Amino acid sequence: MTAQETFKARVRARMAHTGERYAAARKVLLDQADRRTGRTWVSQPENTDESVRAGTGSGWDEWCDLIDGWPERDQGHGAIAARLLAERDITGWWAHGVTVGYERITGRRVPYQMADGTFTAARSKTVRVAPEALRSWLLDESGRADLFPGLEVELRSKPASKTIRLRMGGGTVQIAIEPATDDRSKVSVAHEKLPDVDAVEEWRFYWAEWLAALDAT
Repeated sequence: MTAQETFKARVRARMAHTGERYAAARKVLLDQADRRTGRTWVSQPENTDESVRAGTGSGWDEWCDLIDGWPERDQGHGAIAARLLAERDITGWWAHGVTVGYERITGRRVPYQMADGTFTAARSKTVRVAPEALRSWLLDESGRADLFPGLEVELRSKPASKTIRLRMGGGTVQIAIEPATDDRSKVSVAHEKLPDVDAVEEWRFYWAEWLAALDAT
């Protein structure tokens, strides 16, 4: 079991014992972890310790120790990134990268979670469908009904938009289509504004199956 799965299991165990909601139980456990000696990583950052040190001059423990001493640690992603950019000799890209890494290590942001607290499920695949054909199906109401049987899907983008945006499954879906070789398409799906990690896993499975079926048409 990974560190993130272990932490989620502890949160759910506390929920069952106390009747607290997920966010409240998670906060209590995070506060308890902060009071311990040493640092326990709740989840892994996207960048390795070696890459963040090469890009910024400091490793993850050093960055976490620094940010832990700031009041911005509890003021959200934007506040942390802004102070990093203002006070440290790093680029804007690294200021946000360090902030996301800190949030993951300390449990303030779990994998797939965005700065606004919602979650995104993403999948991509090169499929045996011409870009023009897939775009036409997605923009057409009957075409969408065939592509997403049994689901309520609402077109939210203009026909000329480069990325097709749909409202479905309690979130917003961004579908980008790029030409590939042999009349194929590279399809990238980002299902945004999902409520939690469980929804991410459900939709990541759905989109993997959807892309596989699209490739088989």
